[in-house]
Amino acid sequence: MPSSNHQKPLDTTTFLRVRKWYLLALAGIALTIIIAQILIQTHLNSQLSDSRVINVAGRQRAFSQKLVKEVLLLNDTSSPEKKKGIISEIERTLSVWKASHKGLQLGDPTLNLPPENNAEILSLFQNLDPHHKAMVNATEEILSQEKIEPFDFLRQKTILLENERSFLRLMDNIVNKYDARSNAQLQNLKQKEYWLLAFSLLILLLEMLLIFRPLSLQIRKTITNLMQSQVESDMNTKKIETLLTEKEKSLRELQELNFVIDNAALFASARKDGSIVFISKKFLKLLGLKREQLNTPLSELLTTDEGQQQYLKEVLKNNRKNNIRTEEIQITTESGQQIWLDISIIPMHQASKQQSILILCSDITQRKQNQLKVAQLTQQNFEERMLQKKQQASQIVEGQEEERKRIAKDIHDGIGQMLTALKFTIESIDLENIENSGEKISYLKDLAADLIKGVRTATFNLTPPELSDHGIFPALHKMTIELSKLTGKTILFENKTEEHIRFDSLAETNIYRVTQEAVNNAIKYAHANYILVTINFKDAILSIVVDDDGKGFDASILDEVPKNNSEGGMGLFFMKERISYINGRLFINSEVGKGTRVTINYKTDKKEELHGA
Repeated sequence: MPSSNHQKPLDTTTFLRVRKWYLLALAGIALTIIIAQILIQTHLNSQLSDSRVINVAGRQRAFSQKLVKEVLLLNDTSSPEKKKGIISEIERTLSVWKASHKGLQLGDPTLNLPPENNAEILSLFQNLDPHHKAMVNATEEILSQEKIEPFDFLRQKTILLENERSFLRLMDNIVNKYDARSNAQLQNLKQKEYWLLAFSLLILLLEMLLIFRPLSLQIRKTITNLMQSQVESDMNTKKIETLLTEKEKSLRELQELNFVIDNAALFASARKDGSIVFISKKFLKLLGLKREQLNTPLSELLTTDEGQQQYLKEVLKNNRKNNIRTEEIQITTESGQQIWLDISIIPMHQASKQQSILILCSDITQRKQNQLKVAQLTQQNFEERMLQKKQQASQIVEGQEEERKRIAKDIHDGIGQMLTALKFTIESIDLENIENSGEKISYLKDLAADLIKGVRTATFNLTPPELSDHGIFPALHKMTIELSKLTGKTILFENKTEEHIRFDSLAETNIYRVTQEAVNNAIKYAHANYILVTINFKDAILSIVVDDDGKGFDASILDEVPKNNSEGGMGLFFMKERISYINGRLFINSEVGKGTRVTINYKTDKKEELHGA
């Protein structure tokens, strides 16, 4: 339709036309830039060659003067060593001078000189050649004779001096010619750059007139239309928001009402004075009433208990306007049945301005009974757990007594016996019998070493100082080292954490004791020769794994009731209790003949990092 084209910000025809001219303009500018770069690069290359040629040509003049000066110095020097040095310098100067003279005409890659094609400059070099050759021949004649006669040297020097003036004059003309040619090329480049600049400016001017100006007018028109549309859209949006607000309010009221209706199959309505307007059949059936009894106030129909009736009257009477009230009420029917109802009281409005209410109910008797049963079961479970905790506490106390007996027995049978032997041995030493005394002193040293070892073992098994001072990581490391020394077993410690982390002191103590018990079990019962303790901390979980190559055991005994006697059996029980006390987890995997793995996991959200502790 024609009208639709006028409504578009930029129609297809305008867009294609603008794009075509825009691309042509960009192509023209790009072409101008490329041509300018080609000209500049070509001229720069030419300038590099011209500068090198001018440099070498100017140096030729200096070399001619240097050559004459060195020849004169050769005549004035009487020292053989100095003459030898001057002759060497003359030969080098002559070699470079001849090569440069030839390279300026024919080109020389080693000197970065291009071949000369200018006929005028070549003509000047032809005029220069006789003088150059005469000076070269005179210099070579001087160098070819070791002992030249004074007369011959004077003649060759005269040739050099006479040709030097002509050489310098003609060489000046050549250098000036080189310079003039370079200036002419530069002027030519400047002229071309002016033309390219004018062409670029012309393209920009055409872009302004043919592209940007029409496009700016079109954009201004489009923005004006958009602003008008925005104003109209804002007005329509406000109208829509008003309608949506009213709609949301109505929907919210309907949702509140629907929510109550959907969750309650029992409902009734009453007037302001409490008389019943309507009651559902299901409600009548639940209450055990008949329709003939509906002339009674609603509060009296719901329950036969006078106290409940008075409470319902106050609730129904004091329910405020536009306020939905929810209550959980226990009622007593005429048959004496106790029923729990979830009642929602909703105010209603009538034309007579008399306030009435709608009551929606749900029978929650079963839920209340279930809650009561759950409470009873919870109380029963709590009492059983308390009884179990008392039994466990009794077992722990008995275990502690057994541990004290074991420590006393170890001290009495081990350290006590050794101290007694130490005392008797010291008393039996006779200082007059030197040989016998020496043997007894040697025996005392061994006995003292065994006594120190026994004391260290007993104290280490109690509480290591590393645990409270430095934490679980150094304590476990020290434990593996000490037990390895004391037992002769291979007990290794591997720390996979990157940082030293401290945990709660109670958690560290229990984790240490459980790990110690696992290692002692591997040594004492599994008869393991190789034990590896690995510790890792990742994702707030401390994990300790104890692997051994012992004889293992049947994992089914883990479910048996522990026996508290002198033969043991309480170790696994205490390990589980300690880990359970700090809300950790203990896993024990074992197979007969294939060793045992004990895994301890402890999760914590609070940690303190101690670097370099």
